[in-house]
Order: sequence, then C-alpha cells, then structure tokens
Amino acid sequence: MEYIEGKAGRESGCIFCAAKDRPHSATDLILYRDATLAVLMNRFPYANGHLLVAPARHVADLCDLSAGENAAIAAMLTRCTTILRKHLKPDGFNIGLNLGEVAGAGLASHLHWHIVPRWHGDHNYMTILAEVRTIPEHIEKTFEKLVPDFRNREGGKRKSRLTLNRSTTRS
Repeated sequence: MEYIEGKAGRESGCIFCAAKDRPHSATDLILYRDATLAVLMNRFPYANGHLLVAPARHVADLCDLSAGENAAIAAMLTRCTTILRKHLKPDGFNIGLNLGEVAGAGLASHLHWHIVPRWHGDHNYMTILAEVRTIPEHIEKTFEKLVPDFRNREGGKRKSRLTLNRSTTRS
C-alpha cells in the first residue's frame, strides 16, 4: 500500500538483473533464472498470473539478441503458457513485448515479454471507470502454485529441453 499511496518510491536498478545468484526467489518474484533468461511474476499485474520473460543479458533491443537467446525465450514462452494453463486455466493469453519507451515499455532498457492470462469477463467496470484492477488471488499464493513447475524439469505436462539449476536457494 505504501507504493500505491506514494509513500515509497520505485526500487532503483533493473528488476531482471537483481538477485542473479538465485534461480528462484519469492521475495523478488523470480520463478526461474538461468544463464540465458529469467521469468518473473509482474509485481503490478494486469491479471492474475501475469509473467515477465527476459533475457539474462541486459539488452534493450530485440535485434541485439543472439539466435540462442531467441530460441530459449521462445521455448520459455511456450513453457510458461503450459504452466499457466495447468494451474490457472485461462480462456486465452495476451503475449507480447513493448519495444522502447514510446511503445509503452515501463523498463525500456531491458527487453522483456509479457504473458497475461485472460478469462472471459476478467476486466470489468472497475478497470474502465477507476483504473483499478481486481486480482482474485494474492500474488504470493500464485507464486507458490507456479514455482514447483519451474523447479521441475517437466514444466507441466510437456517435456522441455530447458534445464533447471538444481541447487536452488529457497526463500
């Protein structure tokens, strides 16, 4: 509430570069991290389960990604979608990125994709009239629901070619 009421400022630095030593962190909402990419829950979500996928390297432009980074991110977007479907059962998804501040990127210096689960009727008059979002589940509960699948090599029902660092630091 302090952030919403303007009593606390935004954290400085890059959220995607923070806590690089931890593959999972409830405090930092890191569901997964390896040498190539990171998956975080959005601290200010548009909908329950709103995830962010970013390259591990601090890079601002899509054209600066390597072929390996592109492939890993594409695979992770698929894996995230599978995990979200398994646990949250959305009716659809918005998946995309905003390239540059003028395009709406809140953190333009570090490229990242948004995965936003959607349900029929999920955004009601509250969003339209008061710019307020209603989230049906506390973010910490959603984190605890999703993180086991990011720790698990299976990543839901489908096998993934991505590997996880088994020496996890649990928060």
